[in-house]
Amino acid sequence: MAAGGGLPGLLPVQTQLEYALLDALTPQEKDNLVYQYLRKVDSWEQDLRVPDFGGDLEWLNTDGPISLYKDLCGKVVVLDFFTYCCINCIHLLPDLHALEHKYCDKVGTAGAVPVNGAARRAFWLRCRIGAGEGTCRCFREPLAFYKEKGQITDNKIGIKLYRDSLPSSPLLFPGKVTVDNSGNRLVIADTGHHRILVVRKNGQILHTIGGPNSGRKDGRFSEAAFNSPQGVAIKNNIIFVADTENHLIRKIDLELEMVNTVAGIGIQGTDKEGGAKGEEQPISSPWDVIFGSSVSGTHEDDVLWIAMAGTHQVWALMLECGKLPKGSDLKKGTCLRFAGSGNEENRNNAYPHKAAFAQPSGLSLASEEPWNCIFVADSESSTVRTISLKDGAVKHLVGGERDPLNLFAFGDVDEAGINAKLQHPLGVTWDKKRKLLYVADSYNHKIKFVDPKMKNCATLAGTGEASNVVGSSLTQSTFNEPGGLCVEENGRLLYIADTNNHQIKVLDLETKILPIVNTEMFDVVDHPFVQNNKTANIPKLPKSAPNIQLPSLTVTPGQTLQFLLRLSLPANMKLTEEAPSSWFLTAEGNEWLLQGQNPSGEIEDISLQPLITLQLPSSFLSSEAVLSIKVLLGKKLSDSCARSAHTPNWNEYEQRISKNNSYERKNGALSTSSELFSACLLDMKYQLLNSLEVTRVFGRPELSHEDVA
Repeated sequence: MAAGGGLPGLLPVQTQLEYALLDALTPQEKDNLVYQYLRKVDSWEQDLRVPDFGGDLEWLNTDGPISLYKDLCGKVVVLDFFTYCCINCIHLLPDLHALEHKYCDKVGTAGAVPVNGAARRAFWLRCRIGAGEGTCRCFREPLAFYKEKGQITDNKIGIKLYRDSLPSSPLLFPGKVTVDNSGNRLVIADTGHHRILVVRKNGQILHTIGGPNSGRKDGRFSEAAFNSPQGVAIKNNIIFVADTENHLIRKIDLELEMVNTVAGIGIQGTDKEGGAKGEEQPISSPWDVIFGSSVSGTHEDDVLWIAMAGTHQVWALMLECGKLPKGSDLKKGTCLRFAGSGNEENRNNAYPHKAAFAQPSGLSLASEEPWNCIFVADSESSTVRTISLKDGAVKHLVGGERDPLNLFAFGDVDEAGINAKLQHPLGVTWDKKRKLLYVADSYNHKIKFVDPKMKNCATLAGTGEASNVVGSSLTQSTFNEPGGLCVEENGRLLYIADTNNHQIKVLDLETKILPIVNTEMFDVVDHPFVQNNKTANIPKLPKSAPNIQLPSLTVTPGQTLQFLLRLSLPANMKLTEEAPSSWFLTAEGNEWLLQGQNPSGEIEDISLQPLITLQLPSSFLSSEAVLSIKVLLGKKLSDSCARSAHTPNWNEYEQRISKNNSYERKNGALSTSSELFSACLLDMKYQLLNSLEVTRVFGRPELSHEDVA
């Protein structure tokens, strides 16, 4: 026996094989090397058993836990230790798909996440596996070798995809979100549905582009296709998209309703320099995009900065002719590397091409002095870095450690500079109003903020627990791997792509009162998005109808409002069936208040005092709203009376609010609008006080909220 005991003894022999395979010139030589390796190892008398999976592991996409020595016995097993946010791991997935397709019942594949969970990391260490990338592609010889020995079986493993267990949702793993300069439109990368959504702040969908299946196609919105898009940037009616798994940058024109490709060729590139025209330049897994301006350009926002996660660099796409810092003149459409050597490292340097990143995944621009830089969420090094827009120098801000080769310096520590610790941050956004940088600290399930002047880093929201709870404060509310975030231009609202909760959440940075979109307005992704609210056909009241305005009243989410209409007519008048009497509830500009409610009803008997009930949503879209009750009464003279016009008398109106003190308002008589009809408009202004500090804007309706009395 040439090797030491157990699995560690395999390492020198395996290393020998790997180098020999690199030197081999023909497939036959490689097959022979693998065959000789298998014969050698199989003849060892020592125990080379791989430890079985522990009972404390969580399993996805299977019917239940899997055992190496029961379910996978008789198969060539590929153990791929990965994390689904690691770009190197993502690049291996096509190889694993090909293996699974070719050898379906003879090869078992299993995955575990080494850094995100103690049980999984413990198994990783028990297998004596070091960090790195790569996969074995030599399967023909192992299958032939063990088949000769009669040790290959054809049994299949029960598959149950996790995705199929998810309830229908408007969003599926949204990766990024951005807001236009007006603050009125959000652009959401609905990554799991392979599409881009353009929505109003209240969740009303303006455009659905692509989805629900992955693909690669330019053209009109109805035919365009994406593959797991991530970063989005919007200016006016133009959106740029990092179409990550298509290895493309796409351009969306909202006016023409067209999608076209502006960079990439549709397959993963390995070029780390660039310089070709965009649609001719291969690129690799772009993860985020932001607008910027060139040094000498005459146009604002004439550069698209790209977090090129696949080559661990930051690239630029020239939207107009211009020049990059310390660079030469570039033509419109040129796509090239700006910073990063392409080595996967945490290396800072005054020369941008000598610096190195480790899967840059989020970008944000601070163009004003004294910052004048790009902030970079460098996920695999668990750091936030800066790139100077004056000279391209790459500097450290927070997280990581000084050794540029150590990519495992992660944690959850609120401190300054190198003492602060993050874990796989995927997003950053600059708040120029407060001079703060917000960070999506993804694997810590938190939102943090950084003061770039002092390099202080602290938690803004989240507990560190991966869940979906709305607490009474920001630090009691939870997230699940938030992947992107953005601040609107006026600095008030912070939007967060809470990726694994399939939601977009929003924080009001000023008042902590948080709006929410009622997603019941829309159907799930597999059906057309239509509004469900059945609005009554409200008649137009005559101009002579009185408009009674009541004082404003403060209400809170989830309350039930009750409106009791106490009406009376003169003794010589009564309601008529020929002209039905009705009430109508409206909320102009705030129709979301009435979603799922009964907005109208008939008044059959005035003595019954109609009771109108309104259940308020669990969170509010705005800080105030006006509810209106329009009343239309059809009347006629009593049989015993002469035919003359009389006015109805609105003697009393009473408003009662459950869980609150009763509120009563009395009003005098109303004037007559016509001989056959009387009408009035009652306006009630409400201060909408939301007791929640974190809530969902657009996504799966599964949060619970607390009322405040």
